[in-house]
Amino acid sequence: MGEIWCSVVIVLLFGILNVGKAEIYIVTVEGEPVISYKGGIDGFEATAAESDEKIDTTSESVTSYAQHLEKKHDMLLALLFDRGTYKKIYSYRHLINGFAAHISHEQAEILRRAPGVKSVERDWKVKRLTTHTPQFLGLPTGVWPTGGGFDRAGEDIVIGFIDSGIYPHHPSFASHNTEPYGPLPKYRGKCEIDPNTKKDYCNGKIIGAQHFAKAAKAAGSFNPAIDFDSPLDGDGHGRLTSIVLFASHTAAIAAGNNGIPVRMHGFEFGRASGMAPRARIAVYKALYRLFGGFVADVVAAIEQAVHDGVDILNLSVGPNSPPATTKTTFLNPFDATLLSAVKAGVFIAQAAGNGGPFPKTLVSYSPWIASVAAAVDDRRYKNHLTLGNGKVLAGLGLSPSTHPNRTFTMVAANDVLLDSSVTKYSPADCQRPEVLNKNLVKGNILLCGYSFNFVVGTASIKKVAETAKALGAAGFVLAVENASPGTKFDPVPVRIPGILITDVSMSMASINTLSELVNYYNITTSRDWTGRVESFKSTGSIGNGLRPILHKSAPQVAVFSARGPNIKDYSFQDADLLKPDILAPGSLIWAAWAPNGTDEANYCGEGFALISGTSMAAPHIAGIAALVKQHHPHWSPAAIKSALMTTSSIIDRADRPLQAQQYSGSETLMLVPATPFDYGSGHVNPRAALDPGLIFDAGYQDYLGFLCTVPGIDAQEIKKFTHSPCNYTLGHPSNFNSPSIAVSHLVGTRIITRTVTNVAEEETYVVTARMAPEIAIETNPPAMTLRHGASRKFTVTLTVRSVKGAYSFGEVLLKGSRGHKVRIPVAAMGYDR
Repeated sequence: MGEIWCSVVIVLLFGILNVGKAEIYIVTVEGEPVISYKGGIDGFEATAAESDEKIDTTSESVTSYAQHLEKKHDMLLALLFDRGTYKKIYSYRHLINGFAAHISHEQAEILRRAPGVKSVERDWKVKRLTTHTPQFLGLPTGVWPTGGGFDRAGEDIVIGFIDSGIYPHHPSFASHNTEPYGPLPKYRGKCEIDPNTKKDYCNGKIIGAQHFAKAAKAAGSFNPAIDFDSPLDGDGHGRLTSIVLFASHTAAIAAGNNGIPVRMHGFEFGRASGMAPRARIAVYKALYRLFGGFVADVVAAIEQAVHDGVDILNLSVGPNSPPATTKTTFLNPFDATLLSAVKAGVFIAQAAGNGGPFPKTLVSYSPWIASVAAAVDDRRYKNHLTLGNGKVLAGLGLSPSTHPNRTFTMVAANDVLLDSSVTKYSPADCQRPEVLNKNLVKGNILLCGYSFNFVVGTASIKKVAETAKALGAAGFVLAVENASPGTKFDPVPVRIPGILITDVSMSMASINTLSELVNYYNITTSRDWTGRVESFKSTGSIGNGLRPILHKSAPQVAVFSARGPNIKDYSFQDADLLKPDILAPGSLIWAAWAPNGTDEANYCGEGFALISGTSMAAPHIAGIAALVKQHHPHWSPAAIKSALMTTSSIIDRADRPLQAQQYSGSETLMLVPATPFDYGSGHVNPRAALDPGLIFDAGYQDYLGFLCTVPGIDAQEIKKFTHSPCNYTLGHPSNFNSPSIAVSHLVGTRIITRTVTNVAEEETYVVTARMAPEIAIETNPPAMTLRHGASRKFTVTLTVRSVKGAYSFGEVLLKGSRGHKVRIPVAAMGYDR
């Protein structure tokens, strides 16, 4: 020990302190964290569990060792730097051994050279990425009854949410109309006190509520007037930056109360329920409205959640950009912390990302995480505008209809200005009723234009509706011209008749509805020589868009859902690991909203919101995983993930192969055959997941073996993040025991190994496989019989027949004599050398 501190003094002599702008850095140091400490230090007993399971964080051995690590962090900083020249933000002790500190670049360099320091990473930002989906997924009739009904679904399972907080007063989280929630000794979290009301945020249903903002404050990004220095949700959703998400919204999707009426503007859109309505909710707020979040805060939140004893962790969050000093997607402080969380027995669902439909847009990479893609379910909201010339234009509008059997004169905002000088206010976007002539608007349909203000969030459809109502309009049309490529529009509930018409078709047809509207209006509107309107002759009527239409062509992969192939490094080289893992509903999801939320202007002041994103898909899987955990309390996170994946479906409700939404060259939405790079293993089937027959299990050592086998990863880098040497490899990354197979560079023949474990009664399985013709596929043995609890290996042999320069897809099917069907997807790209 004396030699180490002598070396530290030498570093100090050559270091220059207090120079340059301070930033937040995440530092890892030598020594095992609590999760993996096996003893060896005098006075401190081993704290690591024998296998991948939860640790008793209240034990004396864990408490004393954690305090020992924190003292070492403090001592290192105190020896290197003068007091007042740095600020330690967090000590990480349970999942990784290290700390976050607010220091200068020069101080970071001194730390990087100090003995005992393994890595110094500058912090980077993360981004935040249901009335009907329980029925669509078959929960009320196929799953909830097996656990005692909806009022027992998820009993005693704790789901943690790393998000933007929660609005505890929402009926989706109320406890007064349910059977009382008793104490849950296994959960050791706390409830912070509201600084205004002096009351905590918990009620039994919400069992924990904490917030993490030290890094955000140190970086100067935190605004207490907007961000709330408490677990209160100021976003509505709860999120990091790259993926948009809403914490109250996501928590309600996973574990909100059953049968909550969704009412807006006097109309009931149905009754909302979470996937596991009896599960407990633990909130760890680390995401904020304007800037997303910082990895240092998120890592601290994850550490706390695992320490507190959550069973499931929902992450609707992902990185804004790759970390500057990490070579591989699988190794950085964020993913390393999640690996330790899985080692502690926590199942993790993460949003795959919203960069679709383009390839390699995933922001969830690692095998220990369930990466969730987003599906469009069978419920669609459509509306139409009928013109006076008989043309019917498709559009979006979650609104009532204009008066039946009547047409109304249409007037454009630019033609009803009170004063031409107000054009500096962009009056066409109908955000300011005072600049428009009420006498010309009253009783007519107001035509508004979509401006840049909508893109930056200073204009909203809700405000258009308010303007139209204030002026006495019969309704409104919002015309979107020259929309940016890939712009996605969702229907917004409004109180008066209203519809959005774009120059990108709302359907699979190619008709340009906007040009039809513009041409009709211009032809029928007479003007004088100055361009001033002399008479408005165009008429129209708006249909009823309040009631959804149910489609059999569902589910479909949503156009925004991030696509594979997965990448192994930030040079975007393909990984031998298939992602995403699974598909779940994520388009137009009704759920709870914080009325004080300001992130979505269209839902300010509302109690519910209709939102799309993989951030909505992930909590579906988190909630369903809670149901599986309730039925199988001793299953590992990998076993739960396997059950969800191998029982998923690649067939839609019309018994056709799944399709994916895609853009044509003209940005018109179209459907194409979906592949595993779109949906992973398929669309989740909760009922089948409770009884999968076989599972593909994996533990911490298997994940280490995967990392140690990935080409290009330095063994020292692996040890730096995992505290474990590479004593074990898999021969090839594709041999990791995942319920999917991916080979990014197949030359000649490769034999891939998998191990299955029977979690049902004794059963004989016939093993078959099929593949696109460019790749030959064989399995061995052709059949196997397994007793309950028994494991058996089988091999899959892939051989290149021809090279086509693209991936080929297939599947391996294990069909049991008792009716179980286990399917794993296969993706491989053949090369001649």
